[in-house]
Amino acid sequence: MKIVVFGGGTGLSILLRGLKRFTRDISAVVTVADNGGGSGVLREDLGMLPPGDMRNCIIALSDIEPTMVSLMQHRFKEGYLKGQSFGNLFIAAMYEIFGDYEHALKEIGGIFRLSGKVLPMTLQDAQLKAFLDNGDIILGEKDIPEYVSKSGCIIDRISLVPEECLPLDETLKDISEADIVVLGPGSLYTSVIPNILVGNITEAIENSKAKVFYVCNLMTQPGETDNYNVYDHVSAIIKHSSRYLIDYVIANDELISEDQIQNYKFKGAKQVVADREQIQKLEEMNIKVISSNFIDIKKNYIRHNSEKIGQLLYNYCKEKNS
Repeated sequence: MKIVVFGGGTGLSILLRGLKRFTRDISAVVTVADNGGGSGVLREDLGMLPPGDMRNCIIALSDIEPTMVSLMQHRFKEGYLKGQSFGNLFIAAMYEIFGDYEHALKEIGGIFRLSGKVLPMTLQDAQLKAFLDNGDIILGEKDIPEYVSKSGCIIDRISLVPEECLPLDETLKDISEADIVVLGPGSLYTSVIPNILVGNITEAIENSKAKVFYVCNLMTQPGETDNYNVYDHVSAIIKHSSRYLIDYVIANDELISEDQIQNYKFKGAKQVVADREQIQKLEEMNIKVISSNFIDIKKNYIRHNSEKIGQLLYNYCKEKNS
């Protein structure tokens, strides 16, 4: 099973942990429009692509000892490096040694024995720009959700700056050979959609033999997807790409108890649950909805059951090829 996954943030790295149990042929294409936190500092300081999401995906696909995982995720607590992670610095060092991201990531893949590879969505210095329904325009990934929350507006659409960003040739090649393309999970406007705004990506996916699965988020994200349901998430992706991009939606239909959801509700997040009406609307658009209990709760964090999703995708490929 050859699979290409687009996304960013925690959602993508969790999904990759489940997928690598079923295939070693994974290409994780990661958003690199992050301008906040430790990644933002390195981006500004060294003129490099922000490494944070790539670091998480490298760790998720790696075959290394737990101590090494802890080292890569370690954040310095004091001094000049406070808040910076060792993994980000490691990627920055490899970038400086090899002079370009493509070479550096290949070398990192060998060191960490990855079940596949991690690729940036573009090698260009890309930023995100959000157009809000009140006419305001906000530049910068870290500022968008905060501004939207404070203003009470909603995101109409987003674009990349520069608008014409090019993908890696390797990404286009992997899409053409893929059995499955997966979008998400992850922040809809700042992790998932940016990937399909990169030049030729939507066309390459549509022209490939791969079926496209969108893994819908389990919770809304304040400042991005307030009050969104499954149908709204899918509609936003279509608005930024093509009416015919998505073949399947993987959506949760299990209600989470009030106790387990309390921390999220306090922050303004709500559960995203597939219901009959949404499923019917999507299926009228020729998008098949696979709804089930896809929830995995650990230490009060609500995450996707990545192993169940991995099994689902593996079974799909098996049936298709039998």
